[in-house]
Amino acid sequence: MVNYRLFYLLSVLAGPLLGSTVRAQNPFITNQFTADPSARVFNGRVYVYPSHDILATPGRGRVGWFAMEDYHVFSSANLTDWTDHGVLVTQNKVPWVKPDSYSMWAPDCGYRNGKYYFYFPSTPRDTTINKGFTVGVAVGDKPTGPFVPQPLPIKGVRGIDPNVFIDKDGQAYLYWSQGNIYGAKLKENMLELASEPQTLGELPTKGLKEGPYLFERNGTYYLTYPHVANKTERLEYATSTSPLGPFTVQGVLMDESPTGCWTNHHSILEFENQWYLFYHHNDLSPSFDKNRSIRLDSLFFEPTGAIRKVVPTLRGVGLTDARQKIQLDRYSRLSSHGASIAFLDTLNKFQGWKTVFASPQAWVQYNGVAFGKQALRTVTLRTQAAAGATVQLRLDGATGPLLAQVTVPKGSQWQEVKAPLTAFKPGTHTLVVSSQTNSPVAIDWVKFE
Repeated sequence: MVNYRLFYLLSVLAGPLLGSTVRAQNPFITNQFTADPSARVFNGRVYVYPSHDILATPGRGRVGWFAMEDYHVFSSANLTDWTDHGVLVTQNKVPWVKPDSYSMWAPDCGYRNGKYYFYFPSTPRDTTINKGFTVGVAVGDKPTGPFVPQPLPIKGVRGIDPNVFIDKDGQAYLYWSQGNIYGAKLKENMLELASEPQTLGELPTKGLKEGPYLFERNGTYYLTYPHVANKTERLEYATSTSPLGPFTVQGVLMDESPTGCWTNHHSILEFENQWYLFYHHNDLSPSFDKNRSIRLDSLFFEPTGAIRKVVPTLRGVGLTDARQKIQLDRYSRLSSHGASIAFLDTLNKFQGWKTVFASPQAWVQYNGVAFGKQALRTVTLRTQAAAGATVQLRLDGATGPLLAQVTVPKGSQWQEVKAPLTAFKPGTHTLVVSSQTNSPVAIDWVKFE
């Protein structure tokens, strides 16, 4: 039984602060629930516009179902350090939205002629407009807002999951889903349809399809979308030589969640000559998949233009500065015996995870640590070992150079233990941390100075 009141209170207490910085791997936002990430590059910086899951409680949405009342935007210059810019749009401040609908689902954002256009679906307060979902627009001068919602939703759009695409010739398109996936041209003002909605009918006819995201690469238009082909959503794609098709289904770009998260929703972005897939999973709420968290992994194309299937990782992308707290639980590899990952606090999962070493030679490997050029002299571990323990840190594999051997004192409480480095090697390396004793030891993070 989920204690909804306690869970909601804890989520509020651990909630985000305006302008707060989150350093994380996957999921890369860990101070609130996020889903349906739409990633965009504006002025050389990546902005992610997700939906914002909250836990529904009596009087606040439908208990046991999705609940979303507002939108945040996050940005990063390096895909590692993320800034929360706060709330962009909230349900009770949009003229046409039912103020207690809790249905601010997957959004998107586009830029044109000096303005930013934020597209979002919700339930209208006036059911003569639409009895289901429709899509509105809020306009801002900056990618972080403030955004001013238009008084009415877009006429002719019925559905959810808006996606905006501006072609190289300047023509803008809007895509959305409602049973099928639809597309239409947008007028120059980005606020009205310039053509009748068109059903993109070449896609699979069986199983739910939603969350369209279209992008262009080398003259090919890729329409990507979640699809329930079996039990839960996987990410698929189709291609065309035109933004509105006809499309040819090509295959799967990410398989169903191995842990059973029912939804997935994504965007695909090129940034500094590398392509990335933004998607979501229920990492911070493993027993309730209506509270999700956004993730990020690299995406690659075959020479033919086919998308190589993306395998989800905990490590994610980007380099981790050795001087920052390295979260070993977002590992690249984990020994099959004696090492495991667990929540630090099962009542407040926003606290994150710990790595538990239960036997000698249990190890964890974390790739992509940037040690820099200037020599580092010490390492600090936030650790816990009731009977005491010995931990080794090495570079570039289990037999690589020994960085430090750390003696962890006995104690049931978490403690920060500092030890000198026995060696230093500049540059970017793989970090391997292993236990050398029979007694269990847990590590929250590692940091070098």
